[in-house]
Amino acid sequence: MKPVLCFGEILWDTFDDGKKPGGAPMNVAMHLAQQQVDVAFATRVGEDAPGDELVEYLKLNDLFSELIQRDPLLPTCEVTVELDVEQHATYIIPKPVSWDNIQTDDILTQGAEDASAIVYGSLACREETTRDTLLNLLNETKALKIFDVNLRTPHYTLSTIETLTARADVVKMNEDEAKLLIGGSTRDLRDQINEFRSKFHCRTICVTRGENGAIVWHDHEFYESPGCPVEVGDTVGAGDSFLATFIAGLLSGQPMQQVVDKACIVGAFVAGKRGANPPYDEHIRKLLGLS
Repeated sequence: MKPVLCFGEILWDTFDDGKKPGGAPMNVAMHLAQQQVDVAFATRVGEDAPGDELVEYLKLNDLFSELIQRDPLLPTCEVTVELDVEQHATYIIPKPVSWDNIQTDDILTQGAEDASAIVYGSLACREETTRDTLLNLLNETKALKIFDVNLRTPHYTLSTIETLTARADVVKMNEDEAKLLIGGSTRDLRDQINEFRSKFHCRTICVTRGENGAIVWHDHEFYESPGCPVEVGDTVGAGDSFLATFIAGLLSGQPMQQVVDKACIVGAFVAGKRGANPPYDEHIRKLLGLS
């Protein structure tokens, strides 16, 4: 299988007790790699010490390549993560930073052309340069286009979200994002999803519901998983691990109900740990059929 290209932000998530590499596209790439999916990661970091440290981290995890650009002027992104009493995260994200300035070049264009799928989010598209680079890539590739909505107030506009959704084959969002983007007069999530797909004509729509699992519309059918109870460590990266597991199952042609169930189990596992990229335990490895 051709590699999955994850495009967008990389950053330092700064907690009270230290910092960890983060960013939704990088987390998705990390989980795809853990699941033995061939993956490439495209981003931009500053020519500074935090950027050097992220480059070393990517090298250690086999995610470094010529797709990692360096910016001589804009800094590497460092985000403040605040956890509430239920360990749900909110983020204070500075701007502008290096990944606001991802440039179109021949290496990145070739990476998109060679990909089986491109995973992209809304945060990295808050500024025009990176947004235009992504739209150029999506125009030039036949890869499956997977949009991780990932709204971070105030770093989005509805017009940008609609533009990115219109390009997507697969859209993943959480329940709060679905309520904001779909709206409508009904509270029933299935009806909301039907409204959404009638507007954007996506092949697959996935709405995650935290501890209540997920609902997916795929090829004219709905699939639901009830989720898994878990004592939350923190919620950072849980949705990213869900998406990576969903992508791995979708691309390998597994039955959709099985794909959704596995994605919920992996998402719950990550939610029960501290940080976005814990190593999988024996149960998860067995579930995913990893050697």
